[in-house]
Amino acid sequence: MVSDRILFDYLLRLADSDLVLAQRLGEWVGHGPALEEDIALTNIGLDLLGQARLWFAYAGEVESRFEETGRSEDALAFSRDSGEFRNLLLVEQPNGSYADTMARQFFFDVWHGLLLAGLVGSHDSRVAEIAAKAQKEVAYHVERSADWVIRLGDGTDESHARMQAAIDDLWMYTGEMFETDDTDRALADEQVGCDLFALAQPWREVVDAVLTEATLSVPKAAFMQRGGRRGAHTEHLGHLLATMQWLPRSHPGAQW
Repeated sequence: MVSDRILFDYLLRLADSDLVLAQRLGEWVGHGPALEEDIALTNIGLDLLGQARLWFAYAGEVESRFEETGRSEDALAFSRDSGEFRNLLLVEQPNGSYADTMARQFFFDVWHGLLLAGLVGSHDSRVAEIAAKAQKEVAYHVERSADWVIRLGDGTDESHARMQAAIDDLWMYTGEMFETDDTDRALADEQVGCDLFALAQPWREVVDAVLTEATLSVPKAAFMQRGGRRGAHTEHLGHLLATMQWLPRSHPGAQW
């Protein structure tokens, strides 16, 4: 049987990636290339934020089983330092140009959809319930980000060059999505979590198909960055958290 501490760590991995990417997308509010895009990115960010809240709420309940009290959603989001976050390195990368944002979103969305599809069958009914709800939202995210990769890749010379550069630059963060450790293996063995390694081939098939349609090349680089799910992050996460956590840390307990 999986221990509560291991399950708690797993739930943080799910919640933190959603939260950090939601924060990144929030940085586009008021700065989108068109009004429709501004609204679309905001809605996707809100979807991810809502999913993060569900994972955090369950994580707090699980934490209360081995601590005196479990932390609230707000405490888990705003009171932890960067070394305590378990998100993928990919999602903390800066927005850059719109091509960078869409490449990052596409890589994550395809993986996210496959992950949630696996978690829908979890033997933990709460995990399965949250995954089923999130899966409906993420199906739209995948369709939309793939469409943007194709539009920019098969567009003008400049949009093609920008999208190819974004794909090349972010490729080294994709390997971490399929890295497994003791936590992943323990939950997969108990059929609570998802076998991340098994997601690599279907992810690559979808990505290759979209990049081909977009007239983009798949990067050849084999080196992959890792460490985010163990708390080893780039300097970008610290800057992001400084912005995201400033108000609740400066005015703890404040209410509107």
